[in-house]
Amino acid sequence: MASFSKKHVLLIIGIVVLFLAGWIAVTYNTLVGQETVVETAWSVVETQYQRRFDLVPNLVSTVKGEADFEQSTLIEVTNARARATGATTQGEKLEAFQGFDSALARLLVTVEAYPQLRATQGFQDLMAQLEGTENRIAVARKDYNQAVQQYTVSIRQFPTVLIAGMLGFEPRGFFEADESAEAAPAVDF
Repeated sequence: MASFSKKHVLLIIGIVVLFLAGWIAVTYNTLVGQETVVETAWSVVETQYQRRFDLVPNLVSTVKGEADFEQSTLIEVTNARARATGATTQGEKLEAFQGFDSALARLLVTVEAYPQLRATQGFQDLMAQLEGTENRIAVARKDYNQAVQQYTVSIRQFPTVLIAGMLGFEPRGFFEADESAEAAPAVDF
């Protein structure tokens, strides 16, 4: 009779181990899927920023060719673009993208002082492309943040939190507005 109860104990332990292994496998696969959604959303953000980066040299050339423009503003935009395209980690890219956003916003505010520039067809075409790109970037950022939010909630909820860290799943950073975005840029004519 003692061996019978040992068999039951071993059977129960085996069932518990199989259940835990199955739960870990399902949890792992779910987190991998959510992490892939985050990575895909991030690649869309990068793609839209690259589209914007590709427009900037044309914009800078148009501005240079049409106006006696503030060189410091053009240099700042060019340098911000270089930093953003040269960033390697996601954190560096987030920071560089925000710096580029600020520099480009200052360029566009400064352009307001040049009505002859704004009247040229080349500038208007570039601004239309840039506006479309800005909309795409906004949607990509929103989608990325939604994916990060869902992923972060998943890895922080009990009982998943017990194994997420052990399996290498770490929280991801949200795409946040630059601190300078709270204040409207000053326009001085």
